[in-house]
Formats: sequence, C-alpha cells, structure tokens
Amino acid sequence: MRSRALTTFAVLAGTSVLALAGCAGEPAAKAPAADAAATPEFSGTLSILTKFAGDSLSPYFEGVVADYRKLHPEVKVELIQETDQSIKDKTKTLTASGALPDIYFSWTGNWAENFVRGGLAADLTKVIGPDTAWGKTFSPAALSAFAYDGKYYGVPLYNNGKFMGYNKAAFDKAGVKAPTSFEELVASCAPLRKAGYEPITFGNKDGWPALHYLQQLFAYSVPRDVLTADFDPKTAKLDHPGYVTALKQFKTVVDECTDTRDGTNGVLYSSAQEKFLNGKAAMYYQEILEFANVTGERELKPEDFGIFPLPVPQGAAGDPKAIEGAPEGYLINGRSPRVALAVDFMKFLTSTENAAKLSAAPYAQPSTVIGAVTEETSGKAVLEGIEMVNEASYLAIWLDTVTVPEVADAWLAGGEALVSGSATPEKVLESVRQASASAK
Repeated sequence: MRSRALTTFAVLAGTSVLALAGCAGEPAAKAPAADAAATPEFSGTLSILTKFAGDSLSPYFEGVVADYRKLHPEVKVELIQETDQSIKDKTKTLTASGALPDIYFSWTGNWAENFVRGGLAADLTKVIGPDTAWGKTFSPAALSAFAYDGKYYGVPLYNNGKFMGYNKAAFDKAGVKAPTSFEELVASCAPLRKAGYEPITFGNKDGWPALHYLQQLFAYSVPRDVLTADFDPKTAKLDHPGYVTALKQFKTVVDECTDTRDGTNGVLYSSAQEKFLNGKAAMYYQEILEFANVTGERELKPEDFGIFPLPVPQGAAGDPKAIEGAPEGYLINGRSPRVALAVDFMKFLTSTENAAKLSAAPYAQPSTVIGAVTEETSGKAVLEGIEMVNEASYLAIWLDTVTVPEVADAWLAGGEALVSGSATPEKVLESVRQASASAK
C-alpha cells in the first residue's frame, strides 16, 4: 500500500534526484554507451537496491539471488534491502556519492523520469520494448508506465491499481446493485446509509487519498494527451473543462457518500480501512495490494467482498477504459559497466516461475508478468483486479508522483480544501495553475 507521505517524497524527488542526476528542464545527461542487448559476462559483483526489507518480503530477493548464483557461481551479488520509507534516503545517499547500484528500485512518474533525464537509467528499449520477446511477457499498460519519449527504461515488477471495494451483503440489505456509472454510485449512497452503513469510508489525513479519486476522475474527464501535457509545467495549460467537472464530482462523493461529521481530513486512511473491514461501511476505495486484508477473521468475509472501478461519469470526455494505478519496478544504472549482466538478472527475476512465486503468499505482490497472477496464487479479487489493470487502455499514474513536486503539493492542498469546503473547484484549479507556472 502506498503509505508514504507526499511531502517527503516530493522533497526527495524534487531536490536530491534532480540536483544530483540532472535538473528539471535540462536535456538528459549522456550516459556512457551501454548495450543492454549484449552478451553478459558472468563474473564480478552485481549490486541491487530493493524495497523489500522486512520479515515477509526480504526472503523473496534473497531466494532469487541464491537461485541465480547457482546458475552463475562466478557472479557475486551485493543485495541492499530497504523499506518503503528508508529507500528514499538510501537512494539519495547513493546517488550523491556516485555509488548508485547496478539495479535499483524506482516508482513511476516524475521520480523515474528524474533518473532518465540525469542519464542514470539505461535505455532498455532493445530488450524490453513491447515488440521484444521479453517485453511481450508483461502487460502493455505496466510496461508503458516506465516509457519516456518513446523509449523504455524500467522493468515493472509488480502491479497495482485502484478499485472500489464493496460489501455485497451491505448492498443486498440496502437493495442496490454495484453501480455502472458515476451517477449510479452517488444514487446508491442514500439507501446504503438508510440501511445502517457509511456508504463510502474515507480517511484523508495524509492528503493523497483524495488525489486518488481525482486522478481517476481526471482520466475519465480529460483526454489523455491533454493530461500528459498538463503534468509537465513546460507544456501545461490546465484549462480543459474536464478538470473542474472532475473536481465537482469528487466534492459530490465527499458530501453525499462519506461521513463528513468525522472530519475526513483528520481521519487516517487505515482507520477508514478498518471501518470497511469491520462491516460498518459499504464501500472503500482501495488498492489491489490491500485486497489481502479481507480474511475470514474479519467481519467482512471474502465471499462478500467485491470490486469495481470507480464508475465512469456520463458524457465523460476522457478515456473510460483508463485505470488509476502504477507498477513499481527497477531501473538499471545507465553508467554501470554491467548493464548486460543486470538485464540477464532481471530476466531471471521476472521469469514465469519467479513471477508466480512473487504473486503468491507470503509475498502477495501481484506480478506484472502475464499469467503469473491466478486465483490459486493470489485469490479471486486480486485476479479480477489485475485482469482489469492488464486490459486497461493505460494506467493513470498517481497524481502525487506523476508530476513535479511543486504541482503535486498544490493538488494535495487543493484536495484537502475541497474536502473541508474551504475552496471551490475553480479556485483549486487556479492554485494548481499558479504552481505549475512557477515550476517552469
């Protein structure tokens, strides 16, 4: 689950990586020529920085490394395992000291693009492009999330998407069906409340949960090419009417479907999640990585748990097949002399066998490799969500990571202002325009 605070992420993405790898707006630094398609030399030490530290996750990479070394005993592996929080500082330190590993973890969006611009990410198009044998093993949407200017730089490891989870028993009690349009979603909230449930549980204390609603609604209401241009301050106009429409739709959800009496901006995301799992709320907007929290020990039983994408509003001008989400994956250091060896290891890491192992318990990280996620390895709901992600026209990357930090901060403040009612949609959009203009 994405539990990191936006401000911490923004500071690191906006200062350390940009300052150390190449400033925003500047052309990409020329990395030494490295042929990703070359035959690897199976010797020396390969360094890897992961985001898999912790009791449940760390054994995964340790096991893959051990298996790889059985095949190539002359290759030594330096494995650096960090957590979701500590990897930011670790990446900053290693980049500053010129010791960035051969393979290193990366989020998509602006974070990864900073490394691309700085010449610290090898161009992998020849080996992982969508027309290559390796590239065809991944879902197209996941692969394209690490593409910049028509070139492919990242290896997506596991996928994620945002869906509305709902309690089927609550819907039955209220006499409503899973909505197929945004309008039906809002209309279902009154009967659900009458049946004794908070229609949609929502905690926005960290700010980014509001941005998840907004990004999906933006994808529905604003054409993709316009969105893409508007995420970059150099080309942003932010004048499409779909923005105000989406902001108003989000405000409607907050007012009609959430319990604003609790002061949503003061409620933790985890507290909202608990309300859903304890059977007190009918719906909860959540990530695929959270589906495993629904167990037989909770009030909400697995057989009563269903999912659907945030429904598309009628007359939306954007892409109705877009799904908000993003894979997390790995970049290969463009300045490493071991690019070919790093590619070979990543191919091994994303083999069918290792991908299936990653998707299953105890790791439960749904692989981006097609066919790795099954009902047997990951459960019915996860399989359903991943299939929808794989079939999406594109993945609308998280609003707090797809753009530059200054603009992300403005969206964060704007989302909180909408929830509290202290700003209108028009004023929120104007503040974002100002932040974008200042970031050019």
